[in-house]
Amino acid sequence: MRKGLDAILRPRSVAILGASRKPGSIGRELIHNLIDFGFQGPIYPVNPQRPHIHSIRAYAGVEEIPDPVDLAVVVVPRDHVLGVVEACVRKGIPGLVVISAGFREAGKEGTRLEAKIARTAREGGMRMLGPNCMGVVNTDPEVAMNAAFGATQPLVGHAAFASQSGALGEVVIAAARRVGLGVSSFVSLGNKADLEGNDLLEWWETDPNTNVILLYLEDFGDTHRFAALARRITREAGKPILAVKSGRTRQGAAAAASHTGALAGGDTAASSLFATSGVIRCNTVQELFELGLAFTSQPLPRGRRVAVLTNAGGPGIMATDALVSDGFEMADLKPETRAALDQIAPKAAPVQNPVDLIASADPDKYRAATELLLADPEVDALLPLFVSPVASDPTAVARGIVAGVAAGLARTEVPKPVLSCFMGRDQGGEAAAVLQAAHIPVYSFPESAVEALGAMDRFREWRCRPEERIVRFQVDRARAREQISTARAAHRTWLTGPEVFDLLMAYGIPTVPSRSVSTPEEAIAFAEEVGFPLVLKLLAEDVVHKSDVGAVQLDLRSAREVKGAFWEITETVRQRKLVPEDRPLAFLAQKMVSGGREVILGAVEDPVVGHLLMFGLGGVFVELMEDVVFRVLPITDVDAREMVRSVKGFPLLQGYRGEPAADVGSVEEVLQRMSQLVGDFPEIAEMDLNPFVVLPQGRGGLAVDARIRLGPKRS
Repeated sequence: MRKGLDAILRPRSVAILGASRKPGSIGRELIHNLIDFGFQGPIYPVNPQRPHIHSIRAYAGVEEIPDPVDLAVVVVPRDHVLGVVEACVRKGIPGLVVISAGFREAGKEGTRLEAKIARTAREGGMRMLGPNCMGVVNTDPEVAMNAAFGATQPLVGHAAFASQSGALGEVVIAAARRVGLGVSSFVSLGNKADLEGNDLLEWWETDPNTNVILLYLEDFGDTHRFAALARRITREAGKPILAVKSGRTRQGAAAAASHTGALAGGDTAASSLFATSGVIRCNTVQELFELGLAFTSQPLPRGRRVAVLTNAGGPGIMATDALVSDGFEMADLKPETRAALDQIAPKAAPVQNPVDLIASADPDKYRAATELLLADPEVDALLPLFVSPVASDPTAVARGIVAGVAAGLARTEVPKPVLSCFMGRDQGGEAAAVLQAAHIPVYSFPESAVEALGAMDRFREWRCRPEERIVRFQVDRARAREQISTARAAHRTWLTGPEVFDLLMAYGIPTVPSRSVSTPEEAIAFAEEVGFPLVLKLLAEDVVHKSDVGAVQLDLRSAREVKGAFWEITETVRQRKLVPEDRPLAFLAQKMVSGGREVILGAVEDPVVGHLLMFGLGGVFVELMEDVVFRVLPITDVDAREMVRSVKGFPLLQGYRGEPAADVGSVEEVLQRMSQLVGDFPEIAEMDLNPFVVLPQGRGGLAVDARIRLGPKRS
């Protein structure tokens, strides 16, 4: 695969099949862009009607080219593509980019033809990009290839960009150039008949010219491969991956039968996959560029202490609010830094962070203050802000900041990020160009700069995560399989309560003492074994939320109360017609658990990313509060720890207002056991442990209620 991708991304020679003299045609623009960008190898136009194109000798067919060809770019009409690809195979060309459209996106006939072309290329040992794509770019000076038909030449840089939308390609390159973001390579994926985003991730992982990877995705391809690659690239190679994922909505959550299924709707799966993989999600392409600009030009912060330098109080307050809201600290400047700043700042203003030089601040003051703040060991990052008054020279101020950054960093051995914000009349003009030339990103508003800095800090934290592992427990897999087989044999998709509890115990997941009963006498006998109080529940797979319909009775403290509970549940069932009249009623008797904190643990299968594991605060209000977190399976020990600590209600588990701390470690272990369980039995479509009662520290926890639904049988 590497050889095929090298032929596409680092070709030594390129043939354009469908090259043209016609102004505005794709065949002409491709030749023009290759020449204009300075491609370092030979270009071979192929056109049976023209002997020369762009003053370059043209060939009637690709097989007439006398020299080896690494990459063939195809722009002929759809119905001629297959014949051209067959000729490329005979020529022995390893790389193919099919720009021609009218395939899968055009209907059944196009889909059939696309599959045949992909098969022909694959059997001929070629790797193919497209069809229906915009082309490919590599800005490495040793390659200098722009084999795309956009009107804008990209800036040279270190951000690789893959777009699943061909129409977005020209917008992407133009927008990147406008904000000063240089790219190492750009790839328009098109229909992905052969090469997909995961192939590019693997190539960019070891590309020395790529430091940051930007993605516009409509789907993930092989999600397990994506997760493994992204995790390795971000953790081991240290290359950030920033992604925009389109198609954020998904219908059907309202029809989910479990709490977990209802909460996993919408865009949860994609966000969970990104979180598991260390990918930074962006909501818009603009945000993608703004974050990419910071990652490609600045070092990661070593900590969360930030200094703000401004010439206007409003932007300073805006930056401070955004920083504090994102969890940053306003750096507490050293006394000597304050004393030196006091000589620069206006006499009437006390020196504090943010440092306000007021509107009269000149370039020299900006240079001196920038140097002092960066040199302060209490500062991890600097945000210089500037609002352009009428009488000021924004370009001179920008030069002052650049000089101050150089001087300040020279006084400290610690690399520190600097993200600037220029507001006002020269927002995107010469001053911005001065800062961009010095690799200092420029933003239009303080919040954008803080958002970029926050993403950089989260990536630092991701890379600093402790070493993690997937724990495998000793379990009774045969016992669990028996419960699933019993439900299958009875043509049931929902396991009964006893089956669920038996399956959980087979995987070491603690459950409250329970027994299936049919009469009050059986329940009373169970209570005499385990002790009162007792809980009585209706056993009926088609009654999902039993407490909502009166099919649960709690805190039964005597035989008389047990008999009364039987009568009340039976009357409720008959009045509400919860169970067909000809079906005998079944009940589950449980030892009532008092104390502890209720949480919910669950799993649900997503059609895109596979199974998701969920943790949150439990009980009947879980769907209302939505204080839950998801991760894609399998999870590691570190994932489990982070899941538990990510919910807003985690302080309740730590011990709140005199309450004892809950046994959080037991919850982390159960999450990992559930991950193993669902991994061993992927036919589990939905699973809820709600509530799971977490007892005080050292006492573990118990699954009080649980549901498991099976999906279709796996081959």
